[in-house]
Amino acid sequence: MNIIVCIKQVPETTEVRINPETNTLMREGVKSIINPFDMYAIEEGVRLKEKFGGKVTVLTMGPPQAEAALKEAISLGADEAVLLSDRAFAGSDTWATSYTLAAGVRKLKEYDLIICGKQASDGDTAQVGPGIATHLDIPQVTYVKKIEEVKDKTIKVERMTEEGYEIIESSLPLLITVVKEINTPRVPSLRGLMRSKQAKITVLGVKDLDVETANLGLCGSPTQVAKIFTPPARPEGEKIKGTAEEIVVKLAEILKREK
Repeated sequence: MNIIVCIKQVPETTEVRINPETNTLMREGVKSIINPFDMYAIEEGVRLKEKFGGKVTVLTMGPPQAEAALKEAISLGADEAVLLSDRAFAGSDTWATSYTLAAGVRKLKEYDLIICGKQASDGDTAQVGPGIATHLDIPQVTYVKKIEEVKDKTIKVERMTEEGYEIIESSLPLLITVVKEINTPRVPSLRGLMRSKQAKITVLGVKDLDVETANLGLCGSPTQVAKIFTPPARPEGEKIKGTAEEIVVKLAEILKREK
């Protein structure tokens, strides 16, 4: 079973810097980690490989520093890693990102299952996984909490909903996005850490992919951020003291005054 896990390296801190010209995140030089939801995707991919055989390839798009995230994924049990890195990819929105990642998947050719975390902590859109499936024209199931069965060229999964869950059966290849309820990510073994240090990361740029350059990066992104600003701090609230009855009366007066 050939599995591709798409991950993203995100800032570890909320104190991120914004490029004032492009209104996009400045990732270079910022301490980063693997997106927390993607850790569950890696774990599920490795578990499926251990159960059914095959290999796990981890794919990401980002600056050269994203190699660290890929090596961490290898230490957790992934077999190969591919980094899509090129200045032309900078500033991509979710559409351009999913377009580029889909091109990376096509470059890898054979795959049965693509696994993504349900969303990234720095964007929270949950759009990239479904976008990849759309560009590849393959079925998708989002918010998967359990893989029940893999048989021949079909797979059966539980999809989390607000009311409970749905059981969905699909043909392969398929893309799924997973939630944290699906498993508990492992910690890297000593062997995994040693293997990750020796691992060679395949780096692909625009010239290596079958893409339209007009669809890449900031220029190829339909979503444009017009302005980013920090909202003004809220004024300090008014403190009300007294008995419960006195507080109720004063609160009613304030609400009436503020209409």
